Amino acid sequence: MRPLRNRGPADSWLPVRREVETAGVSVVYAAVADWVPDDLGAPGLAAALGRDHQRLLQMNHALNRSRFVASRLLLKSAAAAVLRTTTDELELAYKPGGRPHLRGVDQLDVSLSHTEDLLVVGLTRTGRIGVDAENADRRMLGLGTERQVCTPYELEAVHSVPEEQRNGELVRLWTLKEAYSKAIGQGLRFRFTEFGFTPEDRQVQMLRPDGTPGVGWEWTFHSWLVDEVYMVSAAVYDPGFGGRSTGRPLLPVLHDPGSSTR
Repeated sequence: MRPLRNRGPADSWLPVRREVETAGVSVVYAAVADWVPDDLGAPGLAAALGRDHQRLLQMNHALNRSRFVASRLLLKSAAAAVLRTTTDELELAYKPGGRPHLRGVDQLDVSLSHTEDLLVVGLTRTGRIGVDAENADRRMLGLGTERQVCTPYELEAVHSVPEEQRNGELVRLWTLKEAYSKAIGQGLRFRFTEFGFTPEDRQVQMLRPDGTPGVGWEWTFHSWLVDEVYMVSAAVYDPGFGGRSTGRPLLPVLHDPGSSTR
């Protein structure tokens, strides 16, 4: 599976639509610069953002404003393409804890993450999805983060890898836990030391603190290193009622306009 990307509003959504129709789930990533409008004060932006426009007006930091607008436009555009409608017909709302959802739309679950210049959107029609992204070089090791993030089993596994790889492993575990917490609608309210994941060299599975399996086949997890800079993870819940051609959940892929399936 290749880490691929979307390159802006003019790009084709056909691969994403096909992926959701066939596999039930898709993850898309893009750069903020590809989605932020030239003029954040343009008259049409208020209609495009809907109620989010009021949140934009309350922001003062230029980078935060650009990232906020670009991420919402990417999410609504991806969802509109999958639902075969227009962005004007979709309203983005938020559940307690900040989890985004499409108001009045039950057939598509969405998730959103952004960090620095990266935007990530997850979409699924089979159940729930959570996505998270972090700079792969974000410092976590040696700051006490290990004991705030890791189960006893994970701590042992992290300290068993070469020292130069430990920080990257912590970042991967963090994004997986963030993605799962988003998928279940808990965010940071769910203690990360209460669940864990397998080491990087194994197929990703959720584990209990003692290292035994934590969830069944209806959950799938995956991580990617994107553009050699960002770690992106996704957690997908598929109870098996989506009417797909296979009975087992498939891992999402990241899409690029350069793909041969375009």
